[in-house]
Amino acid sequence: MKHDRAARPLPSDAITRRPIPATGAALLAAMLLATAACSKDTTVYPSLGIRPAESVGFAEPEVKAVVARPDPALDTDIARYEGRRVAVAAGFAKASVSAERSARAARGKPVGSEAWLTAQTDLAQLDDWRAQASLLVTDIERRATDRAAKLEPAYPALDAVRERAQADSDRISETIGRIQATLPAA
Repeated sequence: MKHDRAARPLPSDAITRRPIPATGAALLAAMLLATAACSKDTTVYPSLGIRPAESVGFAEPEVKAVVARPDPALDTDIARYEGRRVAVAAGFAKASVSAERSARAARGKPVGSEAWLTAQTDLAQLDDWRAQASLLVTDIERRATDRAAKLEPAYPALDAVRERAQADSDRISETIGRIQATLPAA
């Protein structure tokens, strides 16, 4: 069965409905919205030109070298550090001669022999001198660190005694390692 649309009657209100006319206010609102995209932006944006800070350059500024003022208390400590350094170096030199002699006597001897035990005892004495040298370097570095924490400038005499003490400590460790390598391991 085929339905024919023309045969059906239209509702009674379909004939009386008409589109609502645009009022003046609605038309004005539509015009304002349409022209809003054409308005000028009044916000001020930064220039893309070179700024004053960019024309200065990126080189590091010159820093004036700060000269440490003489410090009698620190000079006294430095003299004491130097005295300890000389004493440790002399004590180690004497003990290392004995340890090298003992190590030569222990070459080829079995572990636990009298000669090997004597060489090990002499090496233990050298380790004591190494500990004293290491402690001296630590004391000097602590003093330098304390100065730096107070924002005081470097003190050249303190730096020099620290370098000498560190060189002694390194030499002591190298000598002990060399002697130790000549002995059979336990």
